[in-house]
Amino acid sequence: MADTRFSTSDDTLRQIVRDALDYATGRGATAAEAEASEGFGQTVTVRQNEVETIEYNRDKGIGVTVYLGKQRGHASTSDFSARALRDTVDAALSIARFTASDECAGLADPDLLARDFPDLGLWHPWNLPVERAIELAKTCEAAGYAVDPRISNSEGASVSTQESHFIYGNTLGFLAGYPSSRHSYGCALVAGRNDAMQRDDWYETTRDSAELPPPEMVGRRAGERAVKRLGARKIATNQVPVLFEAPIAASLLGHFVSAVSGGNLYRKSSFLLDSMGQAVFSPGVTVRDLPHVRKGLASGAFDEEGVATRAREVVLEGVVQGYFLGSYAARKLGLRSTGNAGGNHNLVAEPTEGDFPAMLRRLGTGLLVTELMGQGVNAVTGDYSRGAAGFWVERGEIAYPVQEITIAGNLKDMFRGFAAIGSDVIRRGSRQCGSILVERMTIAGD
Repeated sequence: MADTRFSTSDDTLRQIVRDALDYATGRGATAAEAEASEGFGQTVTVRQNEVETIEYNRDKGIGVTVYLGKQRGHASTSDFSARALRDTVDAALSIARFTASDECAGLADPDLLARDFPDLGLWHPWNLPVERAIELAKTCEAAGYAVDPRISNSEGASVSTQESHFIYGNTLGFLAGYPSSRHSYGCALVAGRNDAMQRDDWYETTRDSAELPPPEMVGRRAGERAVKRLGARKIATNQVPVLFEAPIAASLLGHFVSAVSGGNLYRKSSFLLDSMGQAVFSPGVTVRDLPHVRKGLASGAFDEEGVATRAREVVLEGVVQGYFLGSYAARKLGLRSTGNAGGNHNLVAEPTEGDFPAMLRRLGTGLLVTELMGQGVNAVTGDYSRGAAGFWVERGEIAYPVQEITIAGNLKDMFRGFAAIGSDVIRRGSRQCGSILVERMTIAGD
C-alpha cells in the first residue's frame, strides 16, 4: 500500500541506494553507506475562524557517505536521477580525499547490525481532505474560545498530517527501511486584554490519527490554561521545592541524554563525564530506553547506522547503566555502539508517585512550573538558569499564577534532588515522563 501513497516506491528507493553503493565501490571507496527518503504532508492553520495557511510539503533526498580507508566524505542531493546520484557520490569521494584519516571512522560493527525487523506499527495513513482539516481546526479553536469570555484572541489552531518512508543501506550488506506517520492537533489562545494578557497552548501528536483526542479537547485545554494564568504576579526570591509539569519535565531528561551522549563525552564537554556506574539521580529514579514500543514516536528496529536497537535501562535506582552511543563516538571512548546513532528512542522515566493532584500534594508549598523560557543551561558545568512561569502552590493546592521569575540550580543537584516522578505522563515525543518534583531550587523574583 505504501507504493500507492508515495511518488517513489519502496523498491525504487532500494535500487537508488544499491546504485549509489555500487558506484561508490566501483570508484574506489573501501566502504559506503546511503539513505534515500521521501515524505509528504499537509498542515492547515485557522485563526479567528478564518483559514490562515494551507501548507503542503513534499520532500525527497539521498545522503551518501564514503570511506577511503579511514578518510570520510559525505554529500547529498534531492535529485534522484542517475546523473545526480553519480555526481553526489563523486562529490563525497572528493571530500574524503582531502579529509584527514581518523582511526575511529567507518561503518558500524557488522555483528551489531539488525537482522530482525518487527512491524512496530509506525505507519498509519490519514486520508484527510483539506476541507475536513479546516473543519477540525475551526472546531478546535471554537472550543477554546467557548471556555471563557475572557479568551480575547487566538494565535491559531492547526491540524497536521505527515508521512514518510526511507531505505538505508551499506556495503556490509545491510538494506532496510520502513514508512512512518505523524499526525497532530494544536491550539494557542490569548486571554485578557491590554497589559493583562496571557497566552498558553496545547497540542497532541500520535502515529495513528484514530488515537488523537477530539479536537474540542485540545482547544478546551489551551483555553483553560490561558485563563488560569490571568492575574499572574511575581514572587519574592526564595529557595523552594519546584514541580515541573509533565510537558516540560521531559526537558530535564533531554539534558541528561545530552550529557551522556557520545559526542559530548568524548569531547569532554559534559558535566557527567565518567558517570557510568555512578549514582547521578536520587535512588528511586529508573529510566528506560524502549525502541520497540508499538506506535511509539521514537520507535525503530535499528538506528541511523543499521545497528539493532534493544530495550535497556539507562538509569536503575538512580545509577547510570549506559550511555547513548553511535559507532564513531563509541570507538572514541573505547566502547561499542548502543544503537543510538541519531539519539535516544522512547525514553521513559518510571513513575514513583501518583497522578498530578498527588504530585501537588507531595509538593506541598512551592512552585509549579508550566513554562520555561531561554536557554540558560551550561552543558559543561551543569549550571541551570531559565526564565519561568507557572503557579504558586500552598498546602498542595494551586494558590495563584506567577510570572517573570527565574529558576536556578545545577543539574547535578537537581538530578540528585528528584523527589518524585508522577504518573501523569505526556507522550508527545521521544522523552516521556510525568511531572517531576525537584527538592529545592532558587527562585529569583522581586
